[in-house]
Amino acid sequence: MENKELKVTEYDRINEKPAREKNGWIMLGVGILILILGIVCIIVGSQNESVLGLIFFIGSIPVFLVGIILLSGLRLLQPNEAYVLTLFGKYYGTLKRDGFYWVNPFCSSVNPARLAMGTSRKISLKAMTLNNDKQKVNDEEGNPIEISVVVIWRITNTARAVFNVENYMAYISTQCDAAIRQVARQYPYDVSSNGDEKSLRGSAQEIADVLREELQQRTELAGVEILEARISHLAYAPEIAAAMLQRQQASAIIAARQKIVEGAVSMVQMALNKLSEEDIVELDDERKAQMVSNLLVVLCGNRDAQPVVGTGSIY
Repeated sequence: MENKELKVTEYDRINEKPAREKNGWIMLGVGILILILGIVCIIVGSQNESVLGLIFFIGSIPVFLVGIILLSGLRLLQPNEAYVLTLFGKYYGTLKRDGFYWVNPFCSSVNPARLAMGTSRKISLKAMTLNNDKQKVNDEEGNPIEISVVVIWRITNTARAVFNVENYMAYISTQCDAAIRQVARQYPYDVSSNGDEKSLRGSAQEIADVLREELQQRTELAGVEILEARISHLAYAPEIAAAMLQRQQASAIIAARQKIVEGAVSMVQMALNKLSEEDIVELDDERKAQMVSNLLVVLCGNRDAQPVVGTGSIY
């Protein structure tokens, strides 16, 4: 318990803070003026062959360097983008507001997932979708199933996303696989006979909520908010798919037969009541049993009945 508290405290030390910035347009103008001053120094130095001209010519070099260094501090941000800046290895701050800014030119931008995402050093704050490959897991009953989920997420704490994990994209993908396995083995694939138990197939919204909470706890370290997590593919593994299909078909046949029998018994009861109320014919117990048997055979049979008409007396 103590180790867990120490870890949480250590992670909480890396909190996002705004970077100190200036108006980019003003600093752009200052940088251009410095470069123009350097050009003037070169022109004056080249036209004057005295010592003063040499001083102007040599002095133009640091002037140019200062102008270039100032212009290298300019940053342009679109909406829902951010720069995580470090200054000589220390966290300098995060630039999140869209616009044109100038920051310390010695600051460097950090984005550990830029190679995986194919983007620049900017960090995207937009909602992103993660669709992992299908994986084979076991449900609560031990049946092997194939499952995959779609996760919609976004970065809310850029400092934790950059400094707490090596690569937040790979981290989220790995935690997603772990969360799927954790949730899948807590529920059966389908409901049992009583129908009161939650299942992966029948309780989509409940499973989605549980999966989102589980994944949110796992990705809190990376400063990520899980907006939604839903199952995108769910099926039995190929080695048991045929057997499970037969079981489902058998269950469906049994349920259909139950309905047919209930309806047939109701119709037979109605027929006997009508014959008795209308006083059409009087039947003893033996004839009633024979009539019930014949009606049940006709009503519950899989094929159309072929009646045999008797011309003699019923007695």
